[in-house]
Amino acid sequence: MKRRSFHIVLLFLLLFTALYSCIRENDAFIPTTPNSILTDGNPIPADAHPLMEGVYAITSGGELFGPNAVLKWHGKDLSLFSETQGCYFVMNAVHLDSVIFLEGYWRYSSNNKTGLVILRISKSKGGKNILNKTPGAIIIQGTYSIGEALPSTELIMEYVRPFSQKVMDSKFYIMAHRSGGRNSDNLPFSENSIEMIRYTKAFGTTGIEIDIRLTKDRVPMIYHDEDLNTLLTTKGPLIGAVEDYTFDQISTYVRLLHGEKVPKLDDALTFVVDSTELKAVWLDMKDNPAAIKAVIPLQQKALARARQAGRTLDIWIGLPTNAMIEEFLAYPNYKNILALCELDPDDVRRTGAQVWSPRWTLGTQVDKVREMHSEGRKVFCWTIDDQNFMKKFIQEGEFDGLLSNYSAMTSYYFYMQE
Repeated sequence: MKRRSFHIVLLFLLLFTALYSCIRENDAFIPTTPNSILTDGNPIPADAHPLMEGVYAITSGGELFGPNAVLKWHGKDLSLFSETQGCYFVMNAVHLDSVIFLEGYWRYSSNNKTGLVILRISKSKGGKNILNKTPGAIIIQGTYSIGEALPSTELIMEYVRPFSQKVMDSKFYIMAHRSGGRNSDNLPFSENSIEMIRYTKAFGTTGIEIDIRLTKDRVPMIYHDEDLNTLLTTKGPLIGAVEDYTFDQISTYVRLLHGEKVPKLDDALTFVVDSTELKAVWLDMKDNPAAIKAVIPLQQKALARARQAGRTLDIWIGLPTNAMIEEFLAYPNYKNILALCELDPDDVRRTGAQVWSPRWTLGTQVDKVREMHSEGRKVFCWTIDDQNFMKKFIQEGEFDGLLSNYSAMTSYYFYMQE
């Protein structure tokens, strides 16, 4: 009997170890640069940012990142995007005299491979010209690493051209699914969290899609699944349907996969308005049509807050089902409510939605997209993660935006357009 108990305990420990190892393997970490020079430097003036932005050729390091990269500023930070595995670089930059220093890390979109990056633009290779706001050749030189090792492998990028006029004139939306990506994408923050909304700018995101669930006491919160589970949350005392618990119970006892609290929709929208430069939010209404009545007032409150702050921001109520459409049509003055419809163009017209959003498997549908444009509507395609199709849809489609779990890929193909 004792021998059997020993084997059971041993089996349990082996299973636990295997599960724990799997979690550790997929757990995304953010490497940090030791002895960073960034604290000693001065910020790059905002009016110098456009001179650094554009398309670069990767002349050393291309075996890991591909032949080209795109550099794009977002506020005080900047990102680089390359084609291999939807790679993106999360960087900060300062200057000391006429030398520009860039530090941060790179990460693949499609797995958890990452490493440190330390780069510089010397005075004679573009640093002085950038800081003097004078166009000229730029060579970015430095090193990168894989994992937590110190950077030691050479990385060189040479400026090729600015963004094309097509890109500069475009109002294309780079939309991030679940506010940045799914937990299964090995991101450093949980999907549908305030922290992910803060981080999503690293992907070049200009808009986000977030999922709305209604609690037992009718509080709209951001959460994808209909039940509390270990794919989205850490193990805790609550299990079962979200709608079986009040928001206070969920806030007290539930933590998302990386330890964050489940946010109220109201708090998330306030954060978007006050603390981001996002231009769009798609509210994906999950299952319960009754949520329409609870969500629209919060949408209107956030839009008013954005107007007061001088922000250009659209927040669309998602209409994914006929039941949701009927509830929307019953709402007073629905024609003046910003909405996004995922069904047929006739349903878009019936609801007065400003945006049509077909699934990507239906193709580019150029004729139908043009019909929507002729009626003054936007068209977003969802949810497209395949690199080849993403490139095709950007180059051959006429969409106003793409929704993806890999927004860094979208950014690369969009900004690479000639």
